[in-house]
Amino acid sequence: MFKLLFIKPPKLLVVTLITLIIIPLPSFAKSVSINVFAIPSKSIINLVEQTSDALKKEGIMSFYEKGKPVHATLYLTDFVEGSEEDIKRAVKSITEQHQEFAITAQGFTVTQSNWAFINLQYSPKLQRLADEVTMAIEPLRDTNATIPSWVKNYPNKLTAFERYGSPNVFQNFQPHLTLLANEKSPKLVILNKQMQAHPPEAQGKIIGIGIGISDPFGQQKQVIAEYFFNNDKN
Repeated sequence: MFKLLFIKPPKLLVVTLITLIIIPLPSFAKSVSINVFAIPSKSIINLVEQTSDALKKEGIMSFYEKGKPVHATLYLTDFVEGSEEDIKRAVKSITEQHQEFAITAQGFTVTQSNWAFINLQYSPKLQRLADEVTMAIEPLRDTNATIPSWVKNYPNKLTAFERYGSPNVFQNFQPHLTLLANEKSPKLVILNKQMQAHPPEAQGKIIGIGIGISDPFGQQKQVIAEYFFNNDKN
């Protein structure tokens, strides 16, 4: 009868197998928060500046006062790090298909959590721009992004986030210019009453699209691209 022979594996093979077992698998790619936003004209920026001056007189520092660019978010979500160039190409292509269009900034809103905005009136052209941006770059988003806790209280926004990575797209799009977030000063209540009595208002235009790496408040830590509309088109 034949005897079964036990062949001792080479030491190098054993070490290699052990190494494969103990070395952790590569971690998932990092994600980055990117805000694709509409760029307003000077008259709208001036209105934000004037409103920020009124806040500053009461000791309240707006994002504008802190040096953040004035913008109206079109689409904000987390993307897989390294998607920036693809996002730039998509946004540049969209910009080339549009022209400047009129927009009205009117009214002042303070939320329950003391975020303060200058409102932008509804504009079909701005809505279309936001929709196009969302559809073009949504496939690049990080689908593992965490759902904000507050979103879970709004079924329609939760559905939007689960599908598109943002609660504020399509029918939930509400354009605005953010001034403050989670403001602690009690003087905001008084200022809000003053603003309601004399709402800020300005006529202006949307002149292009920007892309920024954003902070937790949706403000730009770094603007990585700006594209302006071509007004020579017929």
